[in-house]
Amino acid sequence: MPDRSMAPAFGASSSQQQRENQRLERERERLEKERLEREEQNQLSEEQREEIREAFMLFDLDKDQKIDYHELKVAMKALGFDLPKAEILSILQTHGTVSEPANANTPHHPRLLLPFTQFQSVMTQKILARDPRDEILRAFELFDEGGKGKINLNDLRRVARELGEGLEEEELAAMIDEFDLDGDGAINREEFLGICLQ
Repeated sequence: MPDRSMAPAFGASSSQQQRENQRLERERERLEKERLEREEQNQLSEEQREEIREAFMLFDLDKDQKIDYHELKVAMKALGFDLPKAEILSILQTHGTVSEPANANTPHHPRLLLPFTQFQSVMTQKILARDPRDEILRAFELFDEGGKGKINLNDLRRVARELGEGLEEEELAAMIDEFDLDGDGAINREEFLGICLQ
């Protein structure tokens, strides 16, 4: 007759083995995710990585290495992403953590907070997904005062002055002349895109 006294032990061992396999699989997935995030971050320039870090540090008002909804909204806007409330909440729900009370005696309303590493990962993905044409057109809008659809000599003069560039009037006019393909004395959106994408 077979010895059944070993059956529960074998079953428990099998259950433990399943849990261990699941834990190992979760750990493997976590390590793979971290590796992919590092690869994505390596696709950014050092300047872009620094901008992400600076935006986070600037708007992490309580300096706890986590940002809440309002801090996240302004940090993302500073990086050129003006997202609707629902999308920001979705980022917090997907990547954030729930805040813990400072002490047990204080009434606590849990808040979702986004740690720096998660902010860095989210912003890296957003920056890499950005269309360069959109960025160029956003820059065009900074030059095009009044939304005329063209950058004229006055716009170029104003931007040069704001940036502290000591360019002569002849140099500014030469820039317009060089890139003004339709001869109207100004640079339109398509001409500006051509300059930036060449």
